Amino acid sequence: MTPEQCRAARAWIDWSQDDLARAASVSLSTVRDFEKGRRVPIANNLMAMRAALEAQGARFVGDGGATLGIEFQRASAA
Repeated sequence: MTPEQCRAARAWIDWSQDDLARAASVSLSTVRDFEKGRRVPIANNLMAMRAALEAQGARFVGDGGATLGIEFQRASAA
């Protein structure tokens, strides 16, 4: 997940940086610094951020192991 993808996924689900930080159990500065390109979070924090976004329907798609974009999966109606 790139900083740009993170920002786009958050915008799509209408989450603030604080919402993502809370959902992923990471600090707000972790999200802020990552999205600004200042630093890459440790693997566990990056995975937690991605998992939190994926739990809201974000899917990070790619080809040959390289992530190219995002898409969203709507919850199926029961």
